[in-house]
Amino acid sequence: MRIFVLSGQSNMAGRGGVHHRRWDGVVPPEAAPDPSIQRLSAALDWEEAREPLHADIDTAKTCGVGPGMVFARTVLPCLQEDNPGKGARTGIGLVPCAVGGTAIREWARGEFLYEQMVCRARVAAGYGEIEAVLWYQGESDAESDAATAAYNGNIERLITNVRADLEMPQLPFIQVALASGDKRNIDKVRSAQFSVNLPNVVTVDAMGLALKEDNMHLTTESQVKLGKMLAEAYIENFLTPTC
Repeated sequence: MRIFVLSGQSNMAGRGGVHHRRWDGVVPPEAAPDPSIQRLSAALDWEEAREPLHADIDTAKTCGVGPGMVFARTVLPCLQEDNPGKGARTGIGLVPCAVGGTAIREWARGEFLYEQMVCRARVAAGYGEIEAVLWYQGESDAESDAATAAYNGNIERLITNVRADLEMPQLPFIQVALASGDKRNIDKVRSAQFSVNLPNVVTVDAMGLALKEDNMHLTTESQVKLGKMLAEAYIENFLTPTC
């Protein structure tokens, strides 16, 4: 399998279709299950991936549609083209790790969420190659002037630590620049995201995607668009030959 780690906070975990703490159960065709796409459950078992991907990971809140399934379905044909004549059909393994409402300090080395993410990634790596980490986080840090000021250093440290702990110094990291957050600091956090100065880091801009009535979370339609944007970023920057 080609492995992708999905991490960050609620917009990666998925709130598309969630209203009044209930998910409407609507799965867009772009996010439909595919036998070639598996997910690593909270119990560390592989199972067919289906929305909501983070239901057993981000358990304190109701999860809905996120970008992960759309991403996987979009890149799958390209990965299969990249693996011609090798017998078994190429599969994708998704490793959900995102938890809503979390600040980047909770993803520091030694903290529970960070160690859980690394542990899950290591388990997944026993079944294939880790291709990239997809990261969407920062809304919580925009609430604090101090956290905003420290964001660039914290995100670069996170990327460096993940690469070191997985022994993959060039591991691709595709992050999403915020579409929402505290109005006073959102531009500062976005600037910190775009200022990351590390190799193999690509930033996808979610600004302008439609938000739900809470003005914080992406709608289902926006999650579909984001999944495709993330896929395009991976294909264009990290997959050779591109399709």
